[in-house]
Amino acid sequence: MKRILTVLFVAALATVGLLHSVAQANPASWPSAVKLGVIPTEGAADSAKRFQILSEHLEKILGIKVEVFTASDYAGIITAMANKHIDFGYFGPKSYVEAAEKAGAEALVLECGTDGMPGYKGIIIARKDSGITTMEQAKGHTFAFTDPNSTSGFLVPNVLFARDLKVKPEEYFSEVRFSGSHGASMLAVKNGGVEVAATNDIDLDRMIEKGSVSKDDFTVLWTSELIPGAPMAARADLPSSLKAAFAGALITVNSDKQILEKLAMGGYQPADDKTYDIIRYLNRLKKQLEQK
Repeated sequence: MKRILTVLFVAALATVGLLHSVAQANPASWPSAVKLGVIPTEGAADSAKRFQILSEHLEKILGIKVEVFTASDYAGIITAMANKHIDFGYFGPKSYVEAAEKAGAEALVLECGTDGMPGYKGIIIARKDSGITTMEQAKGHTFAFTDPNSTSGFLVPNVLFARDLKVKPEEYFSEVRFSGSHGASMLAVKNGGVEVAATNDIDLDRMIEKGSVSKDDFTVLWTSELIPGAPMAARADLPSSLKAAFAGALITVNSDKQILEKLAMGGYQPADDKTYDIIRYLNRLKKQLEQK
C-alpha cells in the first residue's frame, strides 16, 4: 500500500507540473495549428470521429487549431510523424516504440481504462456459438491478427504462441490474416469471416458502447497480463513548452465526463519513454523465441 501511495503521489506532482505548464506556456513559439495522428483501432473514419471531441477540447485549452489525422494502418501514422506530417500521435504501445525509434516520438501521457487502470489487456476471442472455448480447440481454425504494429493484436499473442503454446500461428491455424483494425477483427468474428481473433478489452468495450457488437457475441479464450496504456506522444523537435502544455491539456480531460464517455476511457496519467521498456522487452523476447 505504501508503494502504491508513493506512485500516486508522484503522479499527482507530475500532473500539477503539467497543468502549471499550460498556464506558463509561451504560444509565441508555437505553430498556429498542429496535427494529431490517430492509429485506426476501429478503422480510420471511426477513429477520427471518436477523437474529434478531444481535438475541440485541446483547441480551447491551447488556443491553436488541432486537426485530427488518421491513416489506413498503424505504419501510416508512424511514417507521418517521421516525415513531420503530424505533430502529436495517439499510438498503441508497440507502434509507439516503433515511432520512438523511427520518428523521434516522445511519450507524454498514457490512456487509462474506464476502470481507472493505467492500461488494458489483450484477449483472443471466438464467436460464442462456434463451439470453440479454449485455445486448444482453436487449432485448425481461421485466425486474425490486427496489424503488424499492434500490441494486443500482434505482439502479445505472438509471445503467447511461441513461449506458452510453443506453436507457430501459420502452422497452428488453417489460415492467418491481418484485419487492419480491432473493430474489423471483432466484426469478422461476429459475422463469421474469421473464427478466432486477437484484440483487447478496451476496444471491445468501445465497440460494445457503439452498439456494433455485444459481449454475448464472443467467448474469450485467453486474457493477457496488463499492458501499459496507449500513449499520446509528441514529435521531439516541437517546442518544449508546447509539449508540456499539450500533456497538461490532456490531463484536464480527466474531469470532463462527456469527453471521457465519448472516448470510452478513464482519463490520462503522466508517462514517459521508460514506461514502454516492457514492450521493447517483449519485442526482443518474440525474436528470441522465433529463432528457437
